[in-house]
Amino acid sequence: MTDLSAFPITRKWPARHPERLQLYSLPTPNGVKVSILLEETGLPYEVHRVDFQAHDQLSSEFLSLNPNNKIPAILDPDGPGGRPLALFESGAILLYLAEKTGRFLPADPAARWQAVQWLMFQMGGVGPMFGQVGFFHKFAGKDYEDKRPRDRYAAEAKRLLGVLEGQLGRHAWIAGDEYTVADIATFPWVRNLVGFYGAADLVGFADFPQVQRALDAFLARPAVQRGLAIPPAPAR
Repeated sequence: MTDLSAFPITRKWPARHPERLQLYSLPTPNGVKVSILLEETGLPYEVHRVDFQAHDQLSSEFLSLNPNNKIPAILDPDGPGGRPLALFESGAILLYLAEKTGRFLPADPAARWQAVQWLMFQMGGVGPMFGQVGFFHKFAGKDYEDKRPRDRYAAEAKRLLGVLEGQLGRHAWIAGDEYTVADIATFPWVRNLVGFYGAADLVGFADFPQVQRALDAFLARPAVQRGLAIPPAPAR
């Protein structure tokens, strides 16, 4: 039987199935990237909910796995060389799982780097900028009288959507005609921007029909629908 006892995180979140990949997450745009990819690949995994309200992410056990106290994080009992591997940062996890399963990252080197560059576009641009729109439009920042910060991030979000619109006007998916980790990373953020954040009008989302088209195709995938709800809300 696989032994994960050397990892302190398993003391707070015991592994009922230690032979499976362990996922520590929440259904946020960054969190669902990994659950969606796991659902797409069919790789067996066990999910553990990291409760932010209880400050689980600041616990010593979680910090032992991710010192940056962010979700998602994974512990793979069957890592390189058959040894357990702990990993954080959603983009790194997507690349690792894509390589591990041989899926959603093109084998052709040129196409592969196209997918990686668009994944980095999400990590460095879409995620941070859309998140700032959420802060200033939906959360605490909405009460600031000075709307210049909100407008700055809304303008940048609109510019990034324009970049995606141009790419998706030429291809079925973000990195080309093949569905890749770039799509799995990006579309949860687009969904959040126009849905949970309620910022569709603010960023003029109606002006980006190709982004809407690809978002609809993404959300229609059964694995995406399952992954968006993982981990599930606790029973009441």
